[in-house]
Amino acid sequence: MPDLSAAPRRLAVLGSPIAHSLSPALHRAAYAELGLDWHYDRAEVASGELEQFLAGTTGGTGTGDTGDRPWRGLSLTMPLKREVLPLLDTVSPLALSLGVANTVVIDDDGRRHGHNTDVDGIVRTVEAHHDARPESATILGGGATASSAMWAAWQLGARSFSVHLRNPMRAGELTSLASELGGDISIAPLTELGTLAPLDFVISTLPGGVADDLPLRPRSGSSILFDVAYEPWPTRVASTWSADGGIAFSGLDMLFEQAVSQVRLFTGRAQEERLDDEDRVRAAMRAAVGLPETGSTAATAATAASTADAAIVSAATTTSPVA
Repeated sequence: MPDLSAAPRRLAVLGSPIAHSLSPALHRAAYAELGLDWHYDRAEVASGELEQFLAGTTGGTGTGDTGDRPWRGLSLTMPLKREVLPLLDTVSPLALSLGVANTVVIDDDGRRHGHNTDVDGIVRTVEAHHDARPESATILGGGATASSAMWAAWQLGARSFSVHLRNPMRAGELTSLASELGGDISIAPLTELGTLAPLDFVISTLPGGVADDLPLRPRSGSSILFDVAYEPWPTRVASTWSADGGIAFSGLDMLFEQAVSQVRLFTGRAQEERLDDEDRVRAAMRAAVGLPETGSTAATAATAASTADAAIVSAATTTSPVA
């Protein structure tokens, strides 16, 4: 593992829109706790602008003011998670299989290494609060995060996927991914959700507000809705799901967990390798975005109404999507 402790570094989250992002709060808290002189910011980078931005990112070990610091890493949100792939020097097996990278590690030679930590964000959130082993998953949306959601659902146990999106013609990547995973897949427009029986495991990757009026019903008190949106929280669809007895997870927990994996990578560790004193770093990161030190206020169940009501309104407020 390289020694990164001495030199100042520069990092950022890129995307459009990006002003809402809580990634700077999470990462700054982590690096402060780790005693690193690293500056993490945000940059508005629209579709088609990423190559030009990357041309100005160099690695190295020099020091200087913030603008002169060598780059160490980038977090990517929409619309850049697919666009970045041909601009990378290496791509992790997971990111390559998904065709989606949300993390770029920049080494001292300026080489760019792509990874996907969104899958971690979903899987660890669910596993920390629920022993879900779904046989099937309903996925809403067809963008880059939907691919990560499918892989995460497969990792949690799902072997069949029902994908609903506004334009079913855009489901090509998800169809190919399901085939690679050896799973069954059905594709339908969002308008057909009302014809479905109550559902057991749903991941919505739709932008904030799009899922609000969708007719989603939990099958039982252990049925999960994972809504990657988190502003406002609870989203209307999460409130309805919880009121009907299901469990709703917020994208804020996903954002936190995928950021932990990014911090590991940026500090020279493997994605699955824990940080030194990681519990302390996690606590600082959670506090920075208003999550409790342990557990999650974003996972709620209406079966204990008073507890759920108190929890569901306390997740930190920002805008979706996950960034």
